[in-house]
Amino acid sequence: MQPHPQGNLLTSLLPLIVLFAIFYFLIIRPQQKQAKAHKEMLASLKKGDKIITSGGLMAEVVKAEEDYVKAKINDETVVRIAKEFIAKKQEA
Repeated sequence: MQPHPQGNLLTSLLPLIVLFAIFYFLIIRPQQKQAKAHKEMLASLKKGDKIITSGGLMAEVVKAEEDYVKAKINDETVVRIAKEFIAKKQEA
């Protein structure tokens, strides 16, 4: 008697499906949640917030624009920083 080809196909694909599910829940989903939280943080930036750029520069937001943030590094220096280079908001 021949085994059912449909059952044989399912048993050969099952480990692949399980591996994909593990990959999704351990890697893809946490990255999506982190990206969403970062996007929300960028949208909520306001004057007076302390930020840290991806290069390690610490600054204080003077004005949040659409694609850029004007930030002061010290009392005399104000720079424009592209939002994608803001790593995190420094909590007080």
